[in-house]
Amino acid sequence: MEMNVRCGVTAISPRAIQRIAEKNYKDGYYCCEALMATLRDELKLDVPEAVIAMASGMSVGIGKAGCTCGALNGGVLALGMLFGRTEQDGPKNPKSIRTMELTRELHDWFRENNGKKVACCRILTREFNMGQGEHKEQCIYFTGLCTWKVCQMICRECGITNLDEIDEPQPRRKIEEV
Repeated sequence: MEMNVRCGVTAISPRAIQRIAEKNYKDGYYCCEALMATLRDELKLDVPEAVIAMASGMSVGIGKAGCTCGALNGGVLALGMLFGRTEQDGPKNPKSIRTMELTRELHDWFRENNGKKVACCRILTREFNMGQGEHKEQCIYFTGLCTWKVCQMICRECGITNLDEIDEPQPRRKIEEV
């Protein structure tokens, strides 16, 4: 599938990009911003920094509302930016159809692989104190997890070489290890 924006790489390590996204979160971005900044930089996407700003309001379950996980929101934004349509031509547009399939794949995969079987930030974080300890560790992990999956999908859809020998997301680690 052809991308909407120019990608400046022909091979990537989704696992390495996962770790960079986790570090970007740890260093001060929210989940959605970290994912978008990481993909923009590591895939050498020909898009302005404004895509990071665009992601700011999607973090912490959409403006701290606790709705859809911000990392998942970032993945949806990234897939739309890369593969979505810009034409007003109804629901039969192949780009629209494929982007819907990709974002549904990401959503369903995230629900099955986050350990809690939900996409709702409020439920994912309910037993934690906001922004501290285990909450932050989990959100860093989810950011990396979604970044990893989006990179996997980009490799598959665009014929970009996946440099990872093991095709699985990296397990959750302590903040100090990120």
